[in-house]
Amino acid sequence: MQIQQATFQVSSPDLDTCPAPELPEFAFIGRSNVGKSSLINAITNQRKPLADVSKTPGRTQMINFFRINNKWHLVDLPGYGFAKVSGKKKDKFNEFVSDYLLNRENLVCVFQLIDSRHTPQKLDLQFSQWLMEAGIPFVLAFTKSDKMKIGAVNRHAEAYHLAMSEFCEVFPRTIITSSENGLGRKDILNFIQAAIDAKA
Repeated sequence: MQIQQATFQVSSPDLDTCPAPELPEFAFIGRSNVGKSSLINAITNQRKPLADVSKTPGRTQMINFFRINNKWHLVDLPGYGFAKVSGKKKDKFNEFVSDYLLNRENLVCVFQLIDSRHTPQKLDLQFSQWLMEAGIPFVLAFTKSDKMKIGAVNRHAEAYHLAMSEFCEVFPRTIITSSENGLGRKDILNFIQAAIDAKA
């Protein structure tokens, strides 16, 4: 997939104000400071960055929609460090974000971003389990892989899979990424293209 056009469309505070569900959507979410905005900018590769990169974690507090090639939406969701995920199934980690994830009819897949520098974190695992129990398709995207040797990154990814084995039998697709050197960009775009083609 070649991204020829990427434009900001709207920021929505709730599901009701989201754009009409006319295009397939791929949402990106992770802990605060996981490098989500940097990864989005690396994926879209525009002269002017689409997502605001802030030194203050948790700045994204609405659902941000970016229209890509007039064919799909990239959706930037608030970090769940800000949203405070709960381990209890009935609790919502954030009402409007969970409402979007559970009820958005044209949501194809969620990219859950994990900081590859760390061993498995409870908050990340809770969110993975929430997605799994809700039946929401998702991909694990390990970020900031350029900050460590690739062997350490792979060990942390394997450790995360091992921790996930307590609540799942089949692991989601896993992609190692770096916004600095572009690692994983092609894999993410190829995945999105294949998912769009499968829906056609």
